[in-house]
Amino acid sequence: MLNRSQLFIGLTVGLLTAAGAATAYAQANYPDRPIRIIVPLAPGGGSDYTARYIGLRLAERVGQPVVVDNRPAASGIVGTELVAKAVPDGYTLLLAYSTHAQSAQLFTTLPYDPIKDFAPVTEVIATPLTLLLHPSVPATNVKELITYAKANQGKLNYGSSGPGSSPHLAAELFNSMAGIKTTHIPYKGVSQYITAQIGGEIQFSFSNMFTTMPHWKAGRLKLIATGGPKRMEAMPELPTIDESGVAGFEALTWYGFMAPTKTPRAIVDKLQQEIAAIVNTPEVRQTFISQGNEPLANTPDQFAMVIKTDADKWGAIGKRLGVKLD
Repeated sequence: MLNRSQLFIGLTVGLLTAAGAATAYAQANYPDRPIRIIVPLAPGGGSDYTARYIGLRLAERVGQPVVVDNRPAASGIVGTELVAKAVPDGYTLLLAYSTHAQSAQLFTTLPYDPIKDFAPVTEVIATPLTLLLHPSVPATNVKELITYAKANQGKLNYGSSGPGSSPHLAAELFNSMAGIKTTHIPYKGVSQYITAQIGGEIQFSFSNMFTTMPHWKAGRLKLIATGGPKRMEAMPELPTIDESGVAGFEALTWYGFMAPTKTPRAIVDKLQQEIAAIVNTPEVRQTFISQGNEPLANTPDQFAMVIKTDADKWGAIGKRLGVKLD
């Protein structure tokens, strides 16, 4: 006859075995219900487009609905927190943007840890920021721009979508590496500072090629270089800033999928494999390339390294500038 202690041990082992079997079953049959992708920004932007474009094809591959849920509030914090605190079962994902990494050091308080509270799944695309000039600037390449800026220290203005944004940090990195001084004028968004640049309020800016394409094609702005590590497939004639005299310069934005931190690695790997298969199809690759993006679909570990590197790099620049976001 079993004593109370033996009965308790036996019951505990039985429950743990049953729980383990249930977990193994859930992972083996993932997904068996709809997947939700949280986009922490408003519909219509790059994050929203990427989530819907990949989500539609992911649904076809896994045989389950994939729902895109926009949660635009508090600079993306509300939607991101929702994923950080979601059940880590692979059914709630975040479509993260590169500011996710920057926020790790620039926000004074956050209801989550941008690094520790998320499991990177895969980086989908990287978009180099391109360098744009107003036609009044007497420069056709990076070297000429630097020469002109040095002769007019502090007189050139550049615009961004706000302190701590990717265009702001990219311009400050460029200033530092090129040895020039220019004045930052923040705006409420990309469209606002591009409009200001067309009007001559600012002389240069960083932005993605796809957003500004109509303006430089029409001659309203000059596109002189890309901030990527290599020339863009969509415009191989456009030189990089690195090869144009600012060695080591690199400024990219990226979009990628993340899950809550305790999501089983088997599910994370399953998601990565499915999304990578989508990104690597000729149709999807060509679509992204034509928009000025670099298709990636890297591994969870590689994506984690990108996030950490970006957090350190851009965080250091933000701290030097005294940028603190709330």
